Amino acid sequence: MSRLQLALNVSDLNEAITYYSNLFGTAPAKVRPGYANFQIIEPPLKLVLMEVGELRGEGTVMALNHLGVEVESTDEVYQASERLRGLGISTREEIDSVCCYARQDKVWTDDPNGAPWEIYTVTDDAPESTQPVEGGACCAPTAIAAADLLMDPSRRGALALREAAGGSCCAS
Repeated sequence: MSRLQLALNVSDLNEAITYYSNLFGTAPAKVRPGYANFQIIEPPLKLVLMEVGELRGEGTVMALNHLGVEVESTDEVYQASERLRGLGISTREEIDSVCCYARQDKVWTDDPNGAPWEIYTVTDDAPESTQPVEGGACCAPTAIAAADLLMDPSRRGALALREAAGGSCCAS
C-alpha cells in the first residue's frame, strides 16, 4: 500500500500531537524529541510533525516542510527514480540514509516552484540515539539559518528549510 506523506513544521510538538490525535482519531506511531509521525489508515496518510519553534509563524507561513509518497519497497523507489529521470525530471537518491528516526531508501525531486517531494521506503527503525539536525528537529535549520530566513521573506518555505539543513530532509 502506498500513501501520501505530509511533513509539517509545528511550533509546539505536544500541542500539535494533541490536535492531530483528535483530528484523525489516532495516536502517533512514533514520538521522538522534536518529531512525531502518525500512520493514518483513513485517509491513507503519513503525517509527520517537525518542531521548529518560533520559525513556524501563523496560518500557513512556514507550515510545509516537505511532501512525500511512502512506498513498500526499495524496488519501488528505484522504479520511481528511473521513471522520473526518463521524463527529464531531476532527482537525487538517498539510499540507506538515516532520517527522522528511521533508515530509509528514497529519491527526491522538486516541483516547478521548488516544493520538495520524496518517494521513499522505511527499511528499519533507527536507534533512539539518532540525532536530528541542530535545532532540535529533523529538517530544522540551524539558529543562524533560521534567523536569516526570518529576515529574508523570499527564502521562506520548505526549500529554504531543506537548504538550511544541508540540502536534505535531515543532516547526513
